[in-house]
Amino acid sequence: MPSYESSLTLTRVYLPVRAKFALALAGASAWMAFSTWIAARWIAELSALVGPPIALFVIGGIAIVPGFMNAFLVLSLLLDRRPPRRPLAAYPPLTILIAAYNEAGSIGDTLTSIDRQRYPGALQVIVIDDGSRDGTAQLVRAAQARYPWLSLLALEKNGGKARALNAGLERAEHELVLTIDADSYLYRDALVAIVERYRHDPPHTRAVAGKILVRNSRQNWLTRAQEWDYFHGIAAIKRMQSLYQGTLVAQGAFSLYDRAALVAVGGWPECVGEDIVLTWALLKAGWRVGHCEDAYLFTNAPTRVKQFVRQRQRWARGMMEAFIQHPTILLTPRLSTFFIYWNLLFPWLDLAFTFAFLPGVVLALYGHYWIAGPMTLVLLPVALAMSLLMFSIERRMFDQVGLKVRRNVRGFLLYVFGYSFLLQPASVLGYLDEVLKTRKTWGTK
Repeated sequence: MPSYESSLTLTRVYLPVRAKFALALAGASAWMAFSTWIAARWIAELSALVGPPIALFVIGGIAIVPGFMNAFLVLSLLLDRRPPRRPLAAYPPLTILIAAYNEAGSIGDTLTSIDRQRYPGALQVIVIDDGSRDGTAQLVRAAQARYPWLSLLALEKNGGKARALNAGLERAEHELVLTIDADSYLYRDALVAIVERYRHDPPHTRAVAGKILVRNSRQNWLTRAQEWDYFHGIAAIKRMQSLYQGTLVAQGAFSLYDRAALVAVGGWPECVGEDIVLTWALLKAGWRVGHCEDAYLFTNAPTRVKQFVRQRQRWARGMMEAFIQHPTILLTPRLSTFFIYWNLLFPWLDLAFTFAFLPGVVLALYGHYWIAGPMTLVLLPVALAMSLLMFSIERRMFDQVGLKVRRNVRGFLLYVFGYSFLLQPASVLGYLDEVLKTRKTWGTK
């Protein structure tokens, strides 16, 4: 697979990973220093109203720190030069685990997509029906006549995704284990791609996250916006983290694992964010988690605001659970630890946006530009430029696998300029869920 960076002069010379990290860090730090200088008057004016600590908390959280993160991300993507995948002489046997709860409407398509992969190695697929009440198990039993590689594990009571996956892991026959969601569809050659990436990644790799895209993106305005979030927001972050030897979330929706490593860390933990907590356990054990940018799976994104908020609450709460269960990971001397510290900043950014920037927008409508004003307007072109850059990178990846980017201008504008108004308050609710120890539930349905 040719690298999209081949057209960039600065990537024609090989740079070690640590040199790329240093360059990205230096460039992002310079940008943060420049933006702090530019924002000095803004900080002074807000300090006169609320005091310097609150002013720094607000402006740092809505402008300066996000600017640093975005600059680091963009520079890292420009420096990334992924080694090409190569066909294997023989493809290892593969076990696929599918945890399903009330997925009668989608499980058939999911199984069809697996069959169409024509994976060249031995295949075992286990659907773990987690106490469904809609006939999911019956549909799987009927499908077993068509698919000799398919088996069903029916659990009597709904116990959550982690319990279901662990039950399936006990029956896994092969050393490579892949998890996919029951409402998803594997794109062409996805299994071959993710297995090849795993085998060609550094030898201490024990998991590889695939790329997830939105299947129902034309359903309404919310799914249109999420299409862009998955297309280059989430994907770009995973690719950057993989460059520095440690993707922080091998998502349960589509990831490949080494079975022995899963067993060594105790499998999936019983919590809301089982995939992120598991990934951090692998990282803490000293293993690497990668990302396969050209192994695609399409999934159904939440179609209602309530569903979306519940999903992002779970994701935010999962991050909190990971910190609580693996606090010593912050002491691990490796490049990926930088992004663990990075995640520590998210509650600050989400709180500043929710409780300062959102009220600031309301104040600006009445002529008070203390928080949202000319300085924040300057950030909009920067956000647009960064999104267009990531779009150009991802579009090249699409071209290489035969996919086309559909026109979705309204969704793009909503994603760039309005998505955070829903996303970041939802994350705050997730943090509160963990602090208040509210009831934990599986899924967004």
